[in-house]
Amino acid sequence: MMSILHMSILGAADFHEIAPPVDYSLIPTWVIFIATFVGLTIIGLLIWWLLRKRPVSAPPKLPRDRALEALDAISTEIDQVNPYQFSIRVSDILRRYVTEQYGLPVTRQTSIEFLNSLTKKTPFSDDDRLLLEDFLNRCDLIKFARCDATRADSELLLDEAIRFVKGGERVAPTLA
Repeated sequence: MMSILHMSILGAADFHEIAPPVDYSLIPTWVIFIATFVGLTIIGLLIWWLLRKRPVSAPPKLPRDRALEALDAISTEIDQVNPYQFSIRVSDILRRYVTEQYGLPVTRQTSIEFLNSLTKKTPFSDDDRLLLEDFLNRCDLIKFARCDATRADSELLLDEAIRFVKGGERVAPTLA
């Protein structure tokens, strides 16, 4: 009878060495690497091309430019809108301009409160301050006193508003 040791030696002789992996791919490895590189390069170029084709957004318009555009647009309606409504619209445009350009709370104050606050510190020249004061007084007369206004009054309001906005081009000091 054979010993267990003898059987294990015979059994070990029946086993063969482990064979290395068989390369069964029909495509060489270097072709796979080049195809991957080319594919990623094409994808990158497509992304770059699409991003380059996007229209560049225009910088936001300055408050002065927006106010002048709005005043120009409303000037075409001077005959169709009654002077009361016209004064409200021009006043809103000018108040929005002063709020955006100078950071003053014009939209939350009455004309008198705003003009009184300008006596302390003002970012406006004397001419601009007087022009603004005249404009606001005219608007208040039309809006609140219901003074009979004509097309000429509307034209004067529009002219004063345009002169005030354009006058801000000369100097735009900031409050310190």
